Amino acid sequence: MSTSSSSIWFTVTRQEPKLVVPAEPTPRELKQLSDIDDQEGLRFQLPTIMFYESNPSMDGEDPVSVIREALAKALSFYYPFAGRLVEGPNRKLLVDCTSEGVLFVEADAEVELNQLGDAILPGCPVLKELLHDVPGSDGILGCPLLLLQVELAT
Repeated sequence: MSTSSSSIWFTVTRQEPKLVVPAEPTPRELKQLSDIDDQEGLRFQLPTIMFYESNPSMDGEDPVSVIREALAKALSFYYPFAGRLVEGPNRKLLVDCTSEGVLFVEADAEVELNQLGDAILPGCPVLKELLHDVPGSDGILGCPLLLLQVELAT
């Protein structure tokens, strides 16, 4: 896939999305959301993008594997994130702690972060290329609560 913003062209290659499940068994339970988190006007997903420079102490390590394994370990403690939202009585949202997992996408971008400059401001086409929507994951009920894409830039 190629995209442009001003004179920026680059390709992003994505692997198929996979579910990352908790590394350890977790409780199966229903957790009711607070009234603040359950507001009708907050029933949407919020895309977020973060950039990190490589850490020289991690040379020789596969960052994607490190992040995937750390995510699985974290989900053992923060297991509701691996569940799905369901509606209870009066449309009250509950997290069904199913341990189904969160979506994880591995990607490679043939661009250097410094090449993007100010091109990554909201509303630009570059963001649409970097922030990938997995078909069928954009709902609120019954969908993964988190989609994490690890994108390695050249």
